[in-house]
Amino acid sequence: MKTPKIKLFFLLVTFLGVQLSVAQTHNIQVDFKKNGIPVQKTMYGIFFEDINYGADGGLYAELVKNRSFEFPEHLMGWSTFGKVEVKTDGPFKNNPHYIRLAYAGHDEKQTGLDNEGYFGIGVKKDAEYRFSVWAKKASAATGSIRVEIIDTESNVIANAKLDIPSTEWKQNELILKPSKTLPDAKLRIFLTSKSEVDLEHVSLFPVDTWKGRKNGLRKDLAQALYDLKPGVFRFPGGCIVEGTDLNSRYQWKNSIGQVENRMLNENRWQYTFPNRFFPDYYQSYGLGFYEFFQLSEDIGAEPLPVLSCGLACQFQNKDIHAHVPVAELNPYVQDALDLIEFANGDVTTKYGKIRSEMGHPVPFNLKLIAIGNEQWGELYPERLEPFITAIRARHPEIKIIGSAGPSPDGKDFDYGWQEMKRLKADLVDEHYYRSPEWFLSGAARYDKYDRKGPKVFAGEYACHPANRKNNFEAALCEAAFMTGFERNADVVQMCTYAPLFAHVQGWQWKPDLIWFDNLRSVRSVNYYVQQLYGHNTGTNVLTTTENKTALTGQDGIYASSVYDSGKNEIILKIANTSDSEKSVTYHLKGLKTAERKVTKTVLKSTNPDAENTLDKPETVVPASEEINIPGSDFELKLAPKAFYLLNIKL
Repeated sequence: MKTPKIKLFFLLVTFLGVQLSVAQTHNIQVDFKKNGIPVQKTMYGIFFEDINYGADGGLYAELVKNRSFEFPEHLMGWSTFGKVEVKTDGPFKNNPHYIRLAYAGHDEKQTGLDNEGYFGIGVKKDAEYRFSVWAKKASAATGSIRVEIIDTESNVIANAKLDIPSTEWKQNELILKPSKTLPDAKLRIFLTSKSEVDLEHVSLFPVDTWKGRKNGLRKDLAQALYDLKPGVFRFPGGCIVEGTDLNSRYQWKNSIGQVENRMLNENRWQYTFPNRFFPDYYQSYGLGFYEFFQLSEDIGAEPLPVLSCGLACQFQNKDIHAHVPVAELNPYVQDALDLIEFANGDVTTKYGKIRSEMGHPVPFNLKLIAIGNEQWGELYPERLEPFITAIRARHPEIKIIGSAGPSPDGKDFDYGWQEMKRLKADLVDEHYYRSPEWFLSGAARYDKYDRKGPKVFAGEYACHPANRKNNFEAALCEAAFMTGFERNADVVQMCTYAPLFAHVQGWQWKPDLIWFDNLRSVRSVNYYVQQLYGHNTGTNVLTTTENKTALTGQDGIYASSVYDSGKNEIILKIANTSDSEKSVTYHLKGLKTAERKVTKTVLKSTNPDAENTLDKPETVVPASEEINIPGSDFELKLAPKAFYLLNIKL
């Protein structure tokens, strides 16, 4: 007879326990009395690599594939009709190929060619597109072509005639204005004269590029970078810097100067993933080091170029002979010195003059350089050392970044750090692509790092859920983990999510920060986490504790705080990664009691797999509201699975 009462008692206790758990208040102390450790302006940045069609077909606004006919299959991307011949004595030394269009032999026949673009050519109704071509005619007779943009059924949606006035190579331009919006149009060129015409560097750009520049960047993608407010910009990549072999490594000197003469490079991501194989994936270098430096300047980020250390990708090359012997590294070291001259040199220097002639006589004020990407073992430090010696001797003002390898722990990681300390690298590049569980458990990763050694650059990181989506779960875990970056700003001075871009039809790796097709782009949930941190970097860390202990996941709560001296505000960041609501009381020690205005921003979702897509770009986005707090002590209710940011005006 007593059993039901006992059961009822335990049920009541259980119920009350749950209720007490929900109602339990966490008391968080934020010390505003002390001027905490400084936060570097470079703390939150971006990393660009030409993977997933991030450059050609992506950020670089060129719409024509294989515009200079330099792909190994010279007409890849093109389809021809009539009498079309590939020639090899063109006007540009590094790109000698061009095409000759000849009369088809009958007035009712046609000679010409189509270009498929990158997964088609995206055009917008009534927008202007600049067609340009280097061309010459074969004789004094009239030479001309007709340029069209056509839809998938060969309907013409824009066209114009172009007379070729000279028997010498000249650049010619015209403007096309499509009558339709299409993601998958084609460019078509007809020969409209009986005189032969030679064509080289056939190009089509939107007139409305980022900053309105010719040879410019796709506007919406560049704007997305600007909107992140990044502090540092790492380029041109990681693995592409190494190359599958040394011949395919990124060589910055090939990416500067006259765009028509920049040498084509094989993209190592073309064949890295056989299940995502793109045989037409090459680097035109139209987006080169000059444009990277220019973009860094545009978005207010410190430029951080990465250069080869003489090691080809170690994952793909086990043979020591695949790499440059240490005794033969001088040209590679000179490349690094020449790059510094290109960025910072006076206009009277060799490479400073080239920069000036390209349109930027004022130096780019380079302060950082990385040597190597994900290198490990004894091969790396013995090659890094000559770079450090040479750069320190010529440019002691430049900070040098070395690598800890491809993993965030283990024997090679520990050895890498040991060697970076011995060589006195300024920063050490750590990479981690790990699970949500790893990110949640790693928020205290840097709490016990050596404060006297090199600083940390988290150069590539992203949370990888099992389905590899850019979902809310991954973003929340990153937000929680990043409180550890912020709390340890005396150790971690830079971090960059990776990869940056992915074409929805051309991706090889995911997750990625920004997805796009030929007309649209979408900012992932992860993007908004990066943006919230980037816009709220602050200037000084404020000690944030509960019971004198940092909040690194206790009861699912992660928290950090900074003060921003420029904005004169306190910025609180807190993540609730648990499945239950939490009540938090903040105690702002050293802050005078007074009612204050607060901007509260929340990023949350009840669906951990929720993601932003091209069709639904705002599935999970931050929501902000203005609230008031009574003074230095105030209560905050945290929804389950949510990231909060509070800007408190002082």
